[in-house]
Amino acid sequence: MKTTLVSVAELASMSAAAVLIVDCRKELADPAKGRHDYTLGHIPGAVYADLDSELSDLSKTGLGLGRHPLPSAAAFSQTLARWGWQPGLQVVAYDAGNGAMAAARLWWLLRYAGQPAVAVLDGGYAAWLAAGQGRETAALRRTPNPVSVQFDAAQVVLDHAAVLATPAPLLVDARAAPRYRGDSEPLDPVGGHVPGALNRPFADNLAADGRFKPAAELRRDFLALIGNRPVNEVVHMCGSGVTACHNLLAMEYAGLAGSRLYAPSWSGWCSDRTRPVATGAA
Repeated sequence: MKTTLVSVAELASMSAAAVLIVDCRKELADPAKGRHDYTLGHIPGAVYADLDSELSDLSKTGLGLGRHPLPSAAAFSQTLARWGWQPGLQVVAYDAGNGAMAAARLWWLLRYAGQPAVAVLDGGYAAWLAAGQGRETAALRRTPNPVSVQFDAAQVVLDHAAVLATPAPLLVDARAAPRYRGDSEPLDPVGGHVPGALNRPFADNLAADGRFKPAAELRRDFLALIGNRPVNEVVHMCGSGVTACHNLLAMEYAGLAGSRLYAPSWSGWCSDRTRPVATGAA
């Protein structure tokens, strides 16, 4: 069972009947591009997961839940059912190769549903093609399978007040440094960060080739960031609760299990202009 990352070679060696491959490619600036790219070519046997409609529930508006609210357990169960998933089946999620953004979100959602047999393809679709592996263009339809999963509320923070409670969790913000500092904000109405949050851009988890850095290096980096705080007091955030999952995955891969997700993240926080905002470096 693979629970964090899987290599191209490992995925290529898996029996088609023993793995559910999920293409999670997405570009926030062009929401239709990921599905279009899937039709042009994808890993053989892969189904497509849309960040907006299957890994989020954009119908939840005006609730301070951020730009990518979490789907309900019932809705996520329906998605898994359409894919023909069943408990215990190994899932491998992949992105284009630009940081495993939505793939990490699916990884976290399955963990949130108590299903550990899920991993992200290290290096994504780009690494798959670079290794000379094949692709197909036909959209795959797997046989639906009845599914009912429940979410573990202990893994997620939804209450905005909880992030500044006493004692407060250690917030780790996965956005790029200019957005964290408030120098620029292309997506949300307010720039800056939650007071007290530390910055760990998710891109810092990756080596130059787009693959994750070695586990020992990631462990060293995260321990230097969080200091003497226990891992279970670490709560990850980003702009909308998506790239934060990348840091959760990196910590898990580094052997630092037990951190949580602040799902509304910055977009949920700044939706209420009365909440405090910090700018500049931490």
